[in-house]
Amino acid sequence: MEIILSNIKMQVNEKIYVKDPETSALGKKIIEQSILLIDAIGFDNFTFKKLGEKIGSNESSIYRYFENKHKLLVYLSSWYWSWIEYKLVFNTTNIIDKKEKLKKAITIVTEKVTDDLFTDHINEAILNKIIIAEFTKTLHTKEVDQENKEGFFLIYKRLINRIVAIVNEVNPDYPFAKSLVSTIVEGSLHQHFLTDHLKTITDCNETVTTTEFYLNLAENVLR
Repeated sequence: MEIILSNIKMQVNEKIYVKDPETSALGKKIIEQSILLIDAIGFDNFTFKKLGEKIGSNESSIYRYFENKHKLLVYLSSWYWSWIEYKLVFNTTNIIDKKEKLKKAITIVTEKVTDDLFTDHINEAILNKIIIAEFTKTLHTKEVDQENKEGFFLIYKRLINRIVAIVNEVNPDYPFAKSLVSTIVEGSLHQHFLTDHLKTITDCNETVTTTEFYLNLAENVLR
């Protein structure tokens, strides 16, 4: 599967960027180093000026790829969810048992991410940390409705609806499949955040994983 993934270009809405960063060495360097810099200093402190200094390039060169840092964050999140979607599709396609397929899907969207060595310029483990900490900032903006109309969140919504379809296979009578799945996907980010930073208000820890919690939740809800 990893070899197949390495040969597939992750889908990102072309309206998010000015120039596709995957088409040049500089663009890939911008993506690679922006992930490392956002992880190091946080998105609020991140600027194109700081990124330019890190990659040894003019700030203006970054603007040739992204209009602003919000669009860059949306790009990174879109790339991440596209990568998760491919993992989901490849890992569930040949599973016949509906419950096992749902367990696998939930595991993929809630488990701790490790780096995929076949994507040289993107460290998925670090990108996962950024998604955990910063993903809500892509959605909680005044422009969210317009950006949604332009398809900025299509990949994220498509991923959720893939899992919704599996939930409907497991229990077609359950009336809240979309709410359940969106709670699992986004809620798992929050549980990972709590595990890392606010340990006293979550049951997830070094021995009880976020995946175990959501597998238990889905099993009990869908009985």
